Amino acid sequence: MLRIKILGPGCPKCQTLEKLAKRALEELKVDAIVEHVNDVKEIVKYTMTTPALVINEKLKIQGVPPYPKVKEVIEEEIKGV
Repeated sequence: MLRIKILGPGCPKCQTLEKLAKRALEELKVDAIVEHVNDVKEIVKYTMTTPALVINEKLKIQGVPPYPKVKEVIEEEIKGV
């Protein structure tokens, strides 16, 4: 099962990234644990830039890319690419 973390304080961009990730998971029919991390001490373990997307403890995205990129990154992680 995928473990996805959305890193950020809860700003509109963070919420957008979370929505894009959840949309991709739904379209791909993949079960995942999605967690929103807003603790600065936890965020800096991965990056200094938010929002960010972490999948299975690996930083995959910083910022809010277009939806196809979010879906692509999740698909690659599912396939183990």
